[in-house]
Amino acid sequence: MPNDFDLSAPSHPGAGPAGVSRRQLLSLIGRAAGGSAMYSAMSTLGLAQESPYRGARPLTGGRRDQTILVLGAGMAGLVAAYELRNAGYTVKVLDYNQRAGGRSWTLRGGDVFTELGGERQECRFEHGLYLNPGPWRLPHHHHAMLDYAHRLKVPLEPFMMVNYNSYLHSSKAFGGKPQRVKRIQADFHGHVAELLGKVTAQHQLDAAVTREDQEKLLEALRDWGALDEQHRYARNLTSAVRRGYDIAPGGGLMPLPQPSEPIALNEILDSGLWKYLSAGADYDFQQAIFQPVGGMDAIAMALYREVKDLVQLNAKVTAIHQDAAGVTVRYVPSHGSGPAHTVRADWCVCTIPLSVLSQLELTVQPALREAIEAVPYAASVKIGLQFKRRFWEQDEQIYGGISFTDLPIQMVSYPSTNYGHAGKGVLLGGYLFGPHAYEFTAMPPAERVRRAVEYGTQIHAQYPQEFEHGVAVGWHRVPWILGCYGQWTDDMRAKHYQTLCTQDGRLVLAGEHASMIPAWQEGAVLSSLDAIQRLHAQILATHPLHKASV
Repeated sequence: MPNDFDLSAPSHPGAGPAGVSRRQLLSLIGRAAGGSAMYSAMSTLGLAQESPYRGARPLTGGRRDQTILVLGAGMAGLVAAYELRNAGYTVKVLDYNQRAGGRSWTLRGGDVFTELGGERQECRFEHGLYLNPGPWRLPHHHHAMLDYAHRLKVPLEPFMMVNYNSYLHSSKAFGGKPQRVKRIQADFHGHVAELLGKVTAQHQLDAAVTREDQEKLLEALRDWGALDEQHRYARNLTSAVRRGYDIAPGGGLMPLPQPSEPIALNEILDSGLWKYLSAGADYDFQQAIFQPVGGMDAIAMALYREVKDLVQLNAKVTAIHQDAAGVTVRYVPSHGSGPAHTVRADWCVCTIPLSVLSQLELTVQPALREAIEAVPYAASVKIGLQFKRRFWEQDEQIYGGISFTDLPIQMVSYPSTNYGHAGKGVLLGGYLFGPHAYEFTAMPPAERVRRAVEYGTQIHAQYPQEFEHGVAVGWHRVPWILGCYGQWTDDMRAKHYQTLCTQDGRLVLAGEHASMIPAWQEGAVLSSLDAIQRLHAQILATHPLHKASV
Protein backbone atom coordinates (compact mmCIF):
# COMPACT_ATOMS: atom_id res chain seq x y z
CA MET A 1 0.00 0.00 0.00
CA PRO A 2 1.03 3.38 -0.58
CA ASN A 3 3.22 4.04 2.40
CA ASP A 4 4.46 1.84 3.09
CA PHE A 5 2.89 5.07 3.25
CA ASP A 6 5.02 5.10 6.26
CA LEU A 7 6.59 7.35 8.83
CA SER A 8 9.44 8.44 6.58
CA ALA A 9 8.11 11.88 5.90
CA PRO A 10 4.96 12.50 7.79
CA SER A 11 3.59 9.29 6.45
CA HIS A 12 1.34 8.94 9.46
CA PRO A 13 0.41 12.56 9.90
CA GLY A 14 -2.16 12.32 12.68
CA ALA A 15 -2.05 15.31 14.97
CA GLY A 16 -0.58 15.07 18.43
CA PRO A 17 -0.77 17.53 21.32
CA ALA A 18 -0.97 21.25 20.57
CA GLY A 19 -1.03 20.72 16.81
CA VAL A 20 2.24 18.80 16.77
CA SER A 21 2.11 15.97 14.24
CA ARG A 22 2.61 12.42 15.47
CA ARG A 23 5.85 12.18 13.58
CA GLN A 24 7.15 15.43 15.10
CA LEU A 25 6.12 14.26 18.55
CA LEU A 26 7.86 10.91 18.08
CA SER A 27 10.97 12.60 16.75
CA LEU A 28 11.09 14.87 19.80
CA ILE A 29 10.69 11.86 22.11
CA GLY A 30 13.42 10.00 20.23
CA ARG A 31 15.90 12.85 20.44
CA ALA A 32 15.16 13.61 24.07
CA ALA A 33 14.76 10.15 25.56
CA GLY A 34 16.18 7.69 23.06
CA GLY A 35 14.93 5.03 20.71
CA SER A 36 13.31 2.78 23.30
CA ALA A 37 11.11 5.59 24.56
CA MET A 38 10.19 6.54 21.01
CA TYR A 39 9.28 2.95 20.16
CA SER A 40 7.12 2.72 23.27
CA ALA A 41 5.29 5.84 22.21
CA MET A 42 4.90 4.56 18.66
CA SER A 43 3.44 1.31 19.96
CA THR A 44 0.95 3.27 22.06
CA LEU A 45 -0.09 5.20 18.95
CA GLY A 46 -0.40 1.97 16.97
CA LEU A 47 2.32 2.97 14.50
CA ALA A 48 5.31 0.78 15.25
CA GLN A 49 4.14 -2.56 16.44
CA GLU A 50 6.35 -5.36 15.24
CA SER A 51 4.60 -7.85 13.04
CA PRO A 52 3.48 -10.85 15.15
CA TYR A 53 3.87 -13.17 12.15
CA ARG A 54 6.16 -16.08 12.97
CA GLY A 55 5.86 -18.28 9.92
CA ALA A 56 3.21 -19.82 7.73
CA ARG A 57 0.29 -21.58 9.41
CA PRO A 58 -1.44 -23.33 6.50
CA LEU A 59 -5.16 -23.89 6.75
CA THR A 60 -6.13 -27.55 6.51
CA GLY A 61 -9.37 -29.39 5.97
CA GLY A 62 -11.09 -26.83 3.78
CA ARG A 63 -14.23 -28.08 2.05
CA ARG A 64 -14.43 -27.98 -1.74
CA ASP A 65 -18.22 -27.66 -1.57
CA GLN A 66 -17.84 -24.35 0.31
CA THR A 67 -17.47 -21.38 -2.04
CA ILE A 68 -15.69 -18.21 -0.95
CA LEU A 69 -15.78 -14.95 -2.88
CA VAL A 70 -12.83 -12.59 -2.37
CA LEU A 71 -13.41 -8.95 -3.29
CA GLY A 72 -10.20 -7.18 -4.26
CA ALA A 73 -6.92 -8.50 -5.66
CA GLY A 74 -4.54 -6.37 -3.66
CA MET A 75 -2.17 -7.95 -1.17
CA ALA A 76 -4.95 -8.84 1.30
CA GLY A 77 -7.17 -10.37 -1.39
CA LEU A 78 -4.37 -12.27 -3.11
CA VAL A 79 -3.17 -13.74 0.19
CA ALA A 80 -6.73 -14.77 1.07
CA ALA A 81 -7.26 -16.43 -2.33
CA TYR A 82 -3.88 -18.19 -2.20
CA GLU A 83 -4.33 -19.61 1.32
CA LEU A 84 -8.02 -20.49 0.97
CA ARG A 85 -7.51 -22.38 -2.25
CA ASN A 86 -4.54 -24.21 -0.76
CA ALA A 87 -6.83 -25.16 2.12
CA GLY A 88 -9.24 -26.82 -0.30
CA TYR A 89 -11.99 -24.23 -0.77
CA THR A 90 -13.56 -23.16 -4.06
CA VAL A 91 -12.51 -19.53 -4.49
CA LYS A 92 -13.29 -16.70 -6.89
CA VAL A 93 -11.79 -13.19 -6.86
CA LEU A 94 -13.21 -9.97 -8.32
CA ASP A 95 -11.07 -6.85 -8.79
CA TYR A 96 -11.81 -3.39 -10.17
CA ASN A 97 -8.54 -3.00 -12.06
CA GLN A 98 -7.21 -4.46 -15.26
CA ARG A 99 -4.21 -5.66 -13.26
CA ALA A 100 -3.81 -7.31 -9.88
CA GLY A 101 -1.88 -5.89 -6.93
CA GLY A 102 -3.98 -2.96 -5.78
CA ARG A 103 -1.76 -0.38 -4.13
CA SER A 104 1.24 -2.67 -4.62
CA TRP A 105 1.65 -0.93 -7.94
CA THR A 106 4.70 -0.16 -10.06
CA LEU A 107 4.60 2.26 -13.00
CA ARG A 108 6.91 1.50 -15.91
CA GLY A 109 7.35 2.83 -19.42
CA GLY A 110 4.23 2.22 -21.51
CA ASP A 111 1.82 2.05 -18.55
CA VAL A 112 -1.28 4.22 -18.83
CA PHE A 113 -3.73 5.19 -16.11
CA THR A 114 -6.67 7.55 -15.85
CA GLU A 115 -7.64 9.31 -12.65
CA LEU A 116 -10.98 10.74 -11.55
CA GLY A 117 -11.87 13.64 -13.77
CA GLY A 118 -10.54 11.89 -16.86
CA GLU A 119 -6.89 13.04 -16.74
CA ARG A 120 -4.89 10.38 -18.55
CA GLN A 121 -1.20 9.82 -17.86
CA GLU A 122 1.20 7.69 -19.85
CA CYS A 123 4.41 6.69 -18.16
CA ARG A 124 7.31 7.19 -20.55
CA PHE A 125 10.17 6.02 -18.39
CA GLU A 126 13.16 4.36 -20.03
CA HIS A 127 13.20 0.56 -19.95
CA GLY A 128 14.18 -0.70 -16.52
CA LEU A 129 13.17 2.52 -14.71
CA TYR A 130 10.06 2.72 -12.57
CA LEU A 131 8.10 4.48 -9.83
CA ASN A 132 6.26 2.78 -6.97
CA PRO A 133 3.25 5.08 -6.43
CA GLY A 134 2.30 3.08 -3.35
CA PRO A 135 4.48 0.86 -1.15
CA TRP A 136 8.20 1.18 -1.85
CA ARG A 137 10.07 -0.50 1.00
CA LEU A 138 9.95 -3.50 3.33
CA PRO A 139 11.14 -3.02 6.94
CA HIS A 140 13.20 -5.79 8.50
CA HIS A 141 10.44 -6.64 10.99
CA HIS A 142 7.63 -7.09 8.44
CA HIS A 143 7.98 -10.83 8.72
CA ALA A 144 4.95 -11.87 6.68
CA MET A 145 5.86 -9.82 3.61
CA LEU A 146 9.45 -11.03 3.76
CA ASP A 147 8.27 -14.62 4.19
CA TYR A 148 5.97 -14.47 1.17
CA ALA A 149 8.82 -12.98 -0.87
CA HIS A 150 11.04 -15.89 0.21
CA ARG A 151 8.42 -18.59 -0.36
CA LEU A 152 7.52 -17.20 -3.79
CA LYS A 153 11.21 -16.72 -4.72
CA VAL A 154 10.97 -12.95 -5.22
CA PRO A 155 14.50 -11.49 -5.11
CA LEU A 156 15.07 -8.58 -2.74
CA GLU A 157 17.73 -5.91 -2.58
CA PRO A 158 18.64 -3.26 0.03
CA PHE A 159 16.65 -0.05 0.16
CA MET A 160 18.81 2.88 1.19
CA MET A 161 16.82 4.91 3.74
CA VAL A 162 19.60 7.03 5.23
CA ASN A 163 22.45 8.49 3.24
CA TYR A 164 24.62 10.92 5.15
CA ASN A 165 25.68 12.50 1.87
CA SER A 166 22.14 13.44 0.88
CA TYR A 167 20.65 16.81 1.80
CA LEU A 168 18.58 18.53 4.45
CA HIS A 169 17.00 21.66 3.06
CA SER A 170 15.23 24.64 4.55
CA SER A 171 14.02 27.41 2.27
CA LYS A 172 14.42 29.81 5.21
CA ALA A 173 17.95 28.98 6.36
CA PHE A 174 21.49 29.06 4.99
CA GLY A 175 20.32 31.24 2.11
CA GLY A 176 18.17 28.37 0.87
CA LYS A 177 21.27 26.25 0.24
CA PRO A 178 20.84 22.55 1.06
CA GLN A 179 23.15 21.10 3.69
CA ARG A 180 24.63 17.62 3.75
CA VAL A 181 23.04 15.35 6.34
CA LYS A 182 26.46 14.40 7.69
CA ARG A 183 27.33 18.00 8.49
CA ILE A 184 24.10 18.82 10.27
CA GLN A 185 24.22 15.57 12.22
CA ALA A 186 27.89 15.82 13.18
CA ASP A 187 27.53 19.44 14.28
CA PHE A 188 24.30 18.87 16.21
CA HIS A 189 25.78 15.87 18.01
CA GLY A 190 29.06 17.67 18.58
CA HIS A 191 27.55 20.80 20.09
CA VAL A 192 25.15 18.83 22.30
CA ALA A 193 28.02 16.59 23.45
CA GLU A 194 30.11 19.66 24.31
CA LEU A 195 27.28 21.24 26.32
CA LEU A 196 26.63 18.04 28.25
CA GLY A 197 30.37 17.58 28.76
CA LYS A 198 30.61 21.03 30.33
CA VAL A 199 27.72 20.30 32.67
CA THR A 200 29.32 17.00 33.65
CA ALA A 201 32.77 18.48 34.15
CA GLN A 202 31.28 21.19 36.41
CA HIS A 203 29.79 18.43 38.61
CA GLN A 204 26.24 19.61 37.93
CA LEU A 205 25.16 15.99 37.43
CA ASP A 206 26.41 14.77 40.81
CA ALA A 207 22.88 14.09 42.03
CA ALA A 208 22.06 11.94 38.99
CA VAL A 209 25.36 10.28 38.03
CA THR A 210 28.14 8.91 40.23
CA ARG A 211 31.62 10.39 39.90
CA GLU A 212 32.84 7.13 38.39
CA ASP A 213 30.07 7.13 35.81
CA GLN A 214 30.70 10.80 35.05
CA GLU A 215 34.18 9.91 33.86
CA LYS A 216 32.71 7.21 31.63
CA LEU A 217 30.09 9.66 30.38
CA LEU A 218 32.74 12.22 29.46
CA GLU A 219 34.66 9.56 27.56
CA ALA A 220 31.49 8.52 25.75
CA LEU A 221 30.57 12.11 24.88
CA ARG A 222 34.02 12.74 23.52
CA ASP A 223 33.70 9.75 21.22
CA TRP A 224 30.04 10.31 20.24
CA GLY A 225 30.42 14.02 19.59
CA ALA A 226 33.95 13.99 18.06
CA LEU A 227 35.24 16.32 20.79
CA ASP A 228 38.87 17.29 21.28
CA GLU A 229 41.00 16.64 24.39
CA GLN A 230 39.36 19.59 26.16
CA HIS A 231 35.89 18.23 25.29
CA ARG A 232 35.28 20.98 22.74
CA TYR A 233 33.61 20.58 19.39
CA ALA A 234 35.73 22.62 16.99
CA ARG A 235 37.22 22.83 13.50
CA ASN A 236 39.88 20.14 13.54
CA LEU A 237 40.72 16.79 12.03
CA THR A 238 38.67 15.01 14.71
CA SER A 239 35.40 16.70 13.71
CA ALA A 240 36.32 16.43 10.01
CA VAL A 241 36.21 12.64 10.27
CA ARG A 242 32.44 13.04 10.91
CA ARG A 243 31.41 16.11 8.92
CA GLY A 244 33.92 16.03 6.07
CA TYR A 245 36.86 18.14 4.92
CA ASP A 246 37.50 21.33 3.00
CA ILE A 247 40.46 19.49 1.50
CA ALA A 248 40.15 15.71 1.76
CA PRO A 249 43.17 13.50 2.52
CA GLY A 250 45.08 12.58 -0.61
CA GLY A 251 48.32 10.88 -1.60
CA GLY A 252 51.85 11.74 -2.54
CA LEU A 253 52.49 15.50 -2.69
CA MET A 254 48.81 16.43 -2.75
CA PRO A 255 47.77 19.23 -0.35
CA LEU A 256 47.45 18.30 3.29
CA PRO A 257 43.91 17.65 4.53
CA GLN A 258 42.04 20.68 5.79
CA PRO A 259 39.08 20.31 8.16
CA SER A 260 35.78 22.03 7.49
CA GLU A 261 34.18 24.66 9.70
CA PRO A 262 31.29 23.46 11.89
CA ILE A 263 27.96 25.24 11.76
CA ALA A 264 27.04 27.08 14.94
CA LEU A 265 24.46 25.40 17.17
CA ASN A 266 22.08 28.38 17.05
CA GLU A 267 22.05 28.23 13.24
CA ILE A 268 21.14 24.54 13.28
CA LEU A 269 18.41 25.12 15.85
CA ASP A 270 17.00 28.09 13.96
CA SER A 271 17.03 26.18 10.66
CA GLY A 272 14.84 23.37 11.99
CA LEU A 273 16.93 20.83 10.07
CA TRP A 274 17.60 18.91 13.28
CA LYS A 275 14.05 17.52 13.10
CA TYR A 276 15.01 15.27 10.16
CA LEU A 277 17.96 13.61 11.92
CA SER A 278 15.87 10.87 13.49
CA ALA A 279 14.49 9.55 10.17
CA GLY A 280 16.74 6.51 10.20
CA ALA A 281 16.22 5.92 13.92
CA ASP A 282 12.49 5.36 13.57
CA TYR A 283 11.73 1.71 14.20
CA ASP A 284 10.24 1.11 10.75
CA PHE A 285 13.31 2.47 8.98
CA GLN A 286 16.21 0.96 10.87
CA GLN A 287 18.38 -1.02 8.48
CA ALA A 288 18.06 -3.42 6.91
CA ILE A 289 15.20 -2.25 4.70
CA PHE A 290 14.43 -4.05 1.45
CA GLN A 291 12.76 -3.63 -1.90
CA PRO A 292 11.86 -6.25 -4.49
CA VAL A 293 14.20 -6.19 -7.48
CA GLY A 294 12.54 -4.35 -10.36
CA GLY A 295 9.57 -2.87 -8.49
CA MET A 296 7.36 -3.35 -5.45
CA ASP A 297 4.65 -5.14 -7.44
CA ALA A 298 6.90 -8.21 -7.77
CA ILE A 299 5.51 -9.87 -4.62
CA ALA A 300 1.89 -9.20 -5.58
CA MET A 301 2.54 -10.47 -9.11
CA ALA A 302 4.12 -13.65 -7.74
CA LEU A 303 0.97 -14.26 -5.70
CA TYR A 304 -1.21 -13.42 -8.69
CA ARG A 305 0.54 -16.01 -10.83
CA GLU A 306 -0.39 -18.61 -8.22
CA VAL A 307 -4.12 -17.75 -8.32
CA LYS A 308 -4.54 -16.14 -11.74
CA ASP A 309 -7.18 -18.66 -12.78
CA LEU A 310 -9.35 -17.55 -9.85
CA VAL A 311 -9.21 -13.81 -10.57
CA GLN A 312 -11.65 -11.83 -12.68
CA LEU A 313 -10.30 -8.35 -13.44
CA ASN A 314 -12.24 -5.33 -14.71
CA ALA A 315 -15.07 -6.06 -12.26
CA LYS A 316 -16.51 -3.08 -10.39
CA VAL A 317 -18.54 -4.23 -7.39
CA THR A 318 -21.74 -2.21 -6.91
CA ALA A 319 -23.61 -4.19 -4.25
CA ILE A 320 -22.96 -6.83 -1.59
CA HIS A 321 -25.97 -8.54 -0.06
CA GLN A 322 -26.03 -11.47 2.33
CA ASP A 323 -28.67 -13.71 3.85
CA ALA A 324 -28.57 -16.74 6.12
CA ALA A 325 -27.42 -19.01 3.29
CA GLY A 326 -24.79 -16.97 1.45
CA VAL A 327 -23.59 -13.75 -0.17
CA THR A 328 -24.66 -12.24 -3.49
CA VAL A 329 -22.46 -9.64 -5.20
CA ARG A 330 -23.42 -7.48 -8.16
CA TYR A 331 -20.73 -6.06 -10.44
CA VAL A 332 -20.32 -4.30 -13.78
CA PRO A 333 -17.31 -3.75 -16.07
CA SER A 334 -14.97 -1.15 -14.60
CA HIS A 335 -13.78 -0.05 -18.01
CA GLY A 336 -15.96 0.00 -21.09
CA SER A 337 -19.59 -1.04 -21.10
CA GLY A 338 -21.48 -4.23 -20.45
CA PRO A 339 -24.35 -5.68 -18.46
CA ALA A 340 -24.43 -6.11 -14.72
CA HIS A 341 -23.61 -9.57 -13.37
CA THR A 342 -24.26 -11.30 -10.08
CA VAL A 343 -22.24 -13.97 -8.37
CA ARG A 344 -23.21 -15.95 -5.30
CA ALA A 345 -21.05 -17.75 -2.78
CA ASP A 346 -21.34 -19.26 0.66
CA TRP A 347 -18.94 -16.78 2.22
CA CYS A 348 -17.17 -13.52 1.34
CA VAL A 349 -13.82 -11.95 2.26
CA CYS A 350 -14.07 -8.26 1.39
CA THR A 351 -10.84 -6.27 1.01
CA ILE A 352 -12.40 -3.27 -0.77
CA PRO A 353 -11.07 -0.03 0.81
CA LEU A 354 -13.53 1.56 3.23
CA SER A 355 -13.54 4.76 1.17
CA VAL A 356 -15.21 2.80 -1.64
CA LEU A 357 -17.07 0.20 0.40
CA SER A 358 -18.95 2.95 2.24
CA GLN A 359 -20.59 3.96 -1.06
CA LEU A 360 -21.91 0.51 -2.02
CA GLU A 361 -25.21 -1.20 -1.38
CA LEU A 362 -24.31 -3.38 1.57
CA THR A 363 -26.23 -5.76 3.79
CA VAL A 364 -24.47 -5.64 7.16
CA GLN A 365 -25.35 -4.83 10.76
CA PRO A 366 -25.77 -1.10 11.51
CA ALA A 367 -22.70 -1.05 13.77
CA LEU A 368 -20.50 -2.37 10.97
CA ARG A 369 -21.98 0.10 8.51
CA GLU A 370 -21.17 2.89 10.98
CA ALA A 371 -17.59 1.62 11.37
CA ILE A 372 -17.09 1.46 7.59
CA GLU A 373 -18.31 5.02 7.20
CA ALA A 374 -16.28 6.39 10.13
CA VAL A 375 -12.73 6.01 8.80
CA PRO A 376 -11.39 8.74 6.47
CA TYR A 377 -8.53 8.14 4.07
CA ALA A 378 -5.28 10.13 4.12
CA ALA A 379 -4.21 12.20 1.15
CA SER A 380 -0.89 11.49 -0.51
CA VAL A 381 0.87 12.30 -3.77
CA LYS A 382 3.94 10.66 -5.29
CA ILE A 383 5.78 12.17 -8.24
CA GLY A 384 8.32 10.34 -10.40
CA LEU A 385 10.74 12.37 -12.53
CA GLN A 386 13.00 11.02 -15.27
CA PHE A 387 16.30 12.78 -15.94
CA LYS A 388 18.78 12.50 -18.79
CA ARG A 389 21.52 11.33 -16.44
CA ARG A 390 22.03 10.37 -12.79
CA PHE A 391 23.47 13.76 -11.87
CA TRP A 392 22.91 13.17 -8.14
CA GLU A 393 25.55 10.44 -8.34
CA GLN A 394 27.84 11.96 -10.96
CA ASP A 395 27.88 15.52 -9.61
CA GLU A 396 27.02 15.17 -5.92
CA GLN A 397 28.01 11.61 -4.96
CA ILE A 398 24.56 10.74 -3.59
CA TYR A 399 23.95 7.01 -3.98
CA GLY A 400 20.48 6.22 -2.68
CA GLY A 401 18.85 7.69 0.38
CA ILE A 402 16.49 10.61 0.89
CA SER A 403 16.86 14.39 1.00
CA PHE A 404 14.29 16.16 3.19
CA THR A 405 12.97 19.67 2.67
CA ASP A 406 10.41 22.11 4.09
CA LEU A 407 9.14 22.71 0.55
CA PRO A 408 5.75 21.22 -0.39
CA ILE A 409 7.40 18.21 -2.11
CA GLN A 410 8.71 17.21 1.37
CA MET A 411 11.40 14.83 0.11
CA VAL A 412 13.47 13.63 -2.83
CA SER A 413 14.42 9.94 -2.85
CA TYR A 414 17.27 8.57 -4.94
CA PRO A 415 17.15 5.10 -6.52
CA SER A 416 18.75 2.31 -4.49
CA THR A 417 19.73 0.32 -7.55
CA ASN A 418 21.91 0.52 -10.68
CA TYR A 419 24.50 2.69 -8.95
CA GLY A 420 26.89 4.28 -11.41
CA HIS A 421 24.69 3.51 -14.42
CA ALA A 422 25.63 5.82 -17.28
CA GLY A 423 22.11 6.17 -18.62
CA LYS A 424 18.98 7.92 -17.47
CA GLY A 425 17.47 7.77 -14.00
CA VAL A 426 14.21 8.32 -12.13
CA LEU A 427 13.91 10.16 -8.84
CA LEU A 428 10.99 10.16 -6.47
CA GLY A 429 10.68 13.92 -6.89
CA GLY A 430 8.04 14.42 -4.23
CA TYR A 431 6.19 12.42 -1.57
CA LEU A 432 3.48 14.60 -0.12
CA PHE A 433 1.14 14.25 2.86
CA GLY A 434 -1.18 16.63 4.67
CA PRO A 435 -2.30 20.01 3.26
CA HIS A 436 0.26 20.00 0.45
CA ALA A 437 -1.05 16.62 -0.73
CA TYR A 438 -4.58 18.02 -0.99
CA GLU A 439 -3.24 21.05 -2.84
CA PHE A 440 -1.30 18.95 -5.36
CA THR A 441 -4.15 16.46 -5.78
CA ALA A 442 -6.37 19.33 -6.96
CA MET A 443 -3.88 20.17 -9.73
CA PRO A 444 -3.78 18.53 -13.17
CA PRO A 445 -1.00 15.90 -13.26
CA ALA A 446 1.17 17.99 -15.57
CA GLU A 447 1.05 20.86 -13.07
CA ARG A 448 2.04 18.53 -10.21
CA VAL A 449 5.09 17.47 -12.21
CA ARG A 450 5.93 21.06 -13.14
CA ARG A 451 5.77 22.15 -9.49
CA ALA A 452 7.94 19.21 -8.40
CA VAL A 453 10.61 20.29 -10.87
CA GLU A 454 10.31 23.91 -9.76
CA TYR A 455 10.69 23.07 -6.09
CA GLY A 456 13.33 20.41 -6.68
CA THR A 457 15.52 22.97 -8.45
CA GLN A 458 16.07 24.61 -5.06
CA ILE A 459 17.80 21.41 -3.95
CA HIS A 460 19.41 20.32 -7.21
CA ALA A 461 20.24 23.11 -9.66
CA GLN A 462 20.59 20.51 -12.44
CA TYR A 463 16.84 19.87 -12.61
CA PRO A 464 15.87 22.28 -15.43
CA GLN A 465 18.66 21.14 -17.76
CA GLU A 466 18.37 17.41 -17.06
CA PHE A 467 14.60 16.87 -16.63
CA GLU A 468 12.72 14.96 -19.34
CA HIS A 469 9.24 13.93 -18.14
CA GLY A 470 7.34 12.56 -15.17
CA VAL A 471 4.16 11.08 -13.70
CA ALA A 472 2.23 12.14 -10.60
CA VAL A 473 -0.25 9.98 -8.69
CA GLY A 474 -2.66 11.76 -6.35
CA TRP A 475 -4.27 8.97 -4.35
CA HIS A 476 -7.58 10.72 -3.71
CA ARG A 477 -8.07 10.76 -7.48
CA VAL A 478 -7.40 7.04 -7.91
CA PRO A 479 -10.92 5.70 -8.57
CA TRP A 480 -10.56 2.29 -6.92
CA ILE A 481 -9.47 3.63 -3.53
CA LEU A 482 -10.17 7.40 -3.28
CA GLY A 483 -7.33 7.99 -0.83
CA CYS A 484 -4.06 6.63 0.43
CA TYR A 485 -4.88 4.54 3.51
CA GLY A 486 -7.34 4.36 6.39
CA GLN A 487 -6.45 7.15 8.80
CA TRP A 488 -7.58 5.98 12.21
CA THR A 489 -7.58 8.08 15.35
CA ASP A 490 -7.37 6.59 18.84
CA ASP A 491 -11.01 7.48 19.50
CA MET A 492 -12.15 5.86 16.26
CA ARG A 493 -10.23 2.68 17.05
CA ALA A 494 -11.76 2.49 20.52
CA LYS A 495 -15.24 2.84 19.08
CA HIS A 496 -15.13 0.97 15.76
CA TYR A 497 -12.06 -1.24 15.30
CA GLN A 498 -13.39 -4.36 17.02
CA THR A 499 -16.65 -4.13 15.08
CA LEU A 500 -14.85 -3.60 11.78
CA CYS A 501 -12.76 -6.74 12.20
CA THR A 502 -15.50 -9.00 13.58
CA GLN A 503 -17.19 -11.29 11.08
CA ASP A 504 -20.68 -10.10 10.14
CA GLY A 505 -22.80 -13.08 9.16
CA ARG A 506 -21.11 -14.57 6.12
CA LEU A 507 -18.93 -11.53 5.44
CA VAL A 508 -15.53 -10.63 6.92
CA LEU A 509 -13.41 -7.58 6.10
CA ALA A 510 -9.64 -7.53 5.58
CA GLY A 511 -6.99 -5.03 4.48
CA GLU A 512 -4.60 -2.51 5.98
CA HIS A 513 -7.65 -0.62 7.27
CA ALA A 514 -8.48 -3.67 9.43
CA SER A 515 -5.04 -3.84 11.05
CA MET A 516 -2.94 -2.21 13.74
CA ILE A 517 -0.21 -1.60 11.16
CA PRO A 518 -2.04 0.94 9.00
CA ALA A 519 -0.73 1.97 5.60
CA TRP A 520 1.65 -0.97 5.33
CA GLN A 521 1.38 -4.12 3.24
CA GLU A 522 2.24 -6.09 6.37
CA GLY A 523 -0.95 -4.83 7.98
CA ALA A 524 -2.97 -5.94 4.95
CA VAL A 525 -1.42 -9.42 4.94
CA LEU A 526 -1.80 -9.99 8.69
CA SER A 527 -5.39 -8.76 8.57
CA SER A 528 -6.11 -11.18 5.73
CA LEU A 529 -4.52 -14.14 7.50
CA ASP A 530 -6.43 -13.40 10.69
CA ALA A 531 -9.74 -13.01 8.81
CA ILE A 532 -9.45 -16.24 6.86
CA GLN A 533 -8.37 -18.23 9.92
CA ARG A 534 -11.50 -17.10 11.75
CA LEU A 535 -13.65 -17.74 8.70
CA HIS A 536 -12.13 -21.20 8.26
CA ALA A 537 -12.86 -22.06 11.89
CA GLN A 538 -16.48 -21.01 11.51
CA ILE A 539 -16.96 -22.98 8.29
CA LEU A 540 -15.62 -26.12 9.91
CA ALA A 541 -17.94 -25.58 12.86
CA THR A 542 -21.11 -25.12 10.81
CA HIS A 543 -23.16 -27.20 8.38
CA PRO A 544 -24.41 -25.12 5.43
CA LEU A 545 -27.93 -25.88 4.31
CA HIS A 546 -27.03 -26.06 0.64
CA LYS A 547 -24.20 -25.80 -1.81
CA ALA A 548 -23.85 -22.43 -3.53
CA SER A 549 -22.03 -22.04 -6.81
CA VAL A 550 -19.52 -19.46 -7.96
